[in-house]
Amino acid sequence: MDSHSIQALYTALYDAMIARDEAALSEVLDDSFVLVHMTGMKQSKSAFIRAVLDGTLNYFSARHEHMDVTVTGDTATLVGQSYVAAAVFGGGKHNWRLQQTLTLRKKSGGWTITGSVASTY
Repeated sequence: MDSHSIQALYTALYDAMIARDEAALSEVLDDSFVLVHMTGMKQSKSAFIRAVLDGTLNYFSARHEHMDVTVTGDTATLVGQSYVAAAVFGGGKHNWRLQQTLTLRKKSGGWTITGSVASTY
């Protein structure tokens, strides 16, 4: 059951990024969330959400190709591979094979995403 909930959270993250849905992003991302971009740049939860909302990070679509979940007690890891159309940091729209390695924590209200390391596959 947890595995399906975590996969649904990964999908909800992308849906919120594409929709620029601040409330949904705030809900799925833990306050401790940090994103490590492919360049090594780190963004906090608030900085990431701001970048999605102001168009610094534009996500247009995502086709999820693979999700591998490992649950250990109240923590989990999801390695997700998605074919993503995006325009980031002022660049043009491109298609990416984006892999996110998410860390998650289970709280009383369910799972939240505490971190993500982005790469390609």
